[in-house]
Amino acid sequence: MQLKAKVIQLLPLQSGTSKNGEWKKQDVIFETEGQYPKKVCVSIWGDKINPNILKPGNVLSVDFDVESREYNGKWYTDLKAYKIDLAGVSTSESNNNDSGNPHTFINDEDGDGLPF
Repeated sequence: MQLKAKVIQLLPLQSGTSKNGEWKKQDVIFETEGQYPKKVCVSIWGDKINPNILKPGNVLSVDFDVESREYNGKWYTDLKAYKIDLAGVSTSESNNNDSGNPHTFINDEDGDGLPF
């Protein structure tokens, strides 16, 4: 599933050690767009936590999985993000420092300043 929403709040970073090693988890509160905005808590685990884009006010595109589980007769639902990008920016664009302008290559072998 995918969600485009604004970061409202970052909950405290959680970390610990399990039998598989160290782990960290960041819960983020998002607010959806639209006439009736909703608040949604999404969990981000491990190396998916990117403090450069997880800032209040940023609008992000979040791909996530939904999972529910039962414990003592009650059901709990988790939203776990597996991909997070700034909305409107693809992964390759967010990793590229280029201004987005096409490059112009000039062949000036004759020294006349003309590109051909």
